[in-house]
Amino acid sequence: MTATTHNRPRDLRLDFFRGLGMFIIFVAHMPENKWALWIPARFGFSDATEIFVFCSGMASAIAFGTAFRRHGFLIGTARTAFRVWQVYWAHISLFMVIVPLLILFNGLDTGVVYTERLYVLPFFEDTAQAIVGLMTLTYVPNYFDILPMYLVILAMMPAVIGLARITPQLALLAVVLVWLAATNGYLDLPAEPWSDRAWFFNPFAWQLVFFTGFAFMSGWLKPPPMNRLLTWLSVAVLVVTVPFAHRWGWQNFQWIYDARDMVWSLLDKTDFGLLRYVHFLALAYLAWIAAGEGGRRLAAGGGWGRVVTVTRKVGQQSLAIFLTGMVLAQVMGMVLDVVGRTMLSTALANVAGFVILVLTAYLVAWFKSQPWRKPAPTQAASGPAAAKDPAPDIKARLVAGE
Repeated sequence: MTATTHNRPRDLRLDFFRGLGMFIIFVAHMPENKWALWIPARFGFSDATEIFVFCSGMASAIAFGTAFRRHGFLIGTARTAFRVWQVYWAHISLFMVIVPLLILFNGLDTGVVYTERLYVLPFFEDTAQAIVGLMTLTYVPNYFDILPMYLVILAMMPAVIGLARITPQLALLAVVLVWLAATNGYLDLPAEPWSDRAWFFNPFAWQLVFFTGFAFMSGWLKPPPMNRLLTWLSVAVLVVTVPFAHRWGWQNFQWIYDARDMVWSLLDKTDFGLLRYVHFLALAYLAWIAAGEGGRRLAAGGGWGRVVTVTRKVGQQSLAIFLTGMVLAQVMGMVLDVVGRTMLSTALANVAGFVILVLTAYLVAWFKSQPWRKPAPTQAASGPAAAKDPAPDIKARLVAGE
């Protein structure tokens, strides 16, 4: 496995954009959230999911790629399996937290049946079959489909890295071939035991964007050069797609609607259509240019520097923030059902959610630092009784047989 990134400081851009994606995912998942009308997904084919998966690929190249290089293939695979295990139980826990909340919300006088909103009624209609499906990942309701996708992609990583040890080109070819097979319907996974519905996020398609980020960070692919031609080409891609992505365009112009319909397979989210990939690459390139080499424009001081620092902290704790955000989105949606969706209440719900996510990120980082394992600070004596530790005298007397 080639390496070019493996002992250098963590890139500011990775944590910042992953943190930004976490905020967007929270906004997007809050039911009937008017702020969701302004997220990037409303103006282009790709959305925060691509940001999350791409940045996760980059982060995995650092975290897991290092284990493969330093400790060998077996230990690297074990490290990956441990993460898959963590994500699996995070997925199960997320379901088991949100579903009881929905039942609780059903008792409120809001006029909303929350178990219908997320379509988890089958879990209550045939619990025995649904619980087996939940544990075997053959029952994957739409709201709970990102983590299963992620853990399958992680499970693919040892195979891709193994191919890269032969040559990175072979690994990249395999990634593309798997994506092609998935987009042609050959690798669908069942999402319900009682129907033929497939996973909303096909991991064998979405692994393309994950391993793109992985390849850039691992040195299998060289970053594109910073030049005007690529910059303006990327701008053109983003601008041209707006009328085809925004509902103002396809709802008001029949020819735009027809054009979308003709190329729908290229826009498909489930199987990660090609135009989504092209749009995301253009967006990622412009974000990379805007941040500057190594993220130097993100290293500023003042108010902007504090915003970057906080956003990076959220990005560094992405799994915990994702779980918190998914639960919090439903809670805030219920709150808005109760108080009403005015401009003020919607703003307060979103801002309160952002604050809770930030506080969660700092709390998780504090726990991960394991402060209880650090040496205790020396405390000054506060009086005559504390001037001398009696413990040595007691030990001496015990030795002497007193």
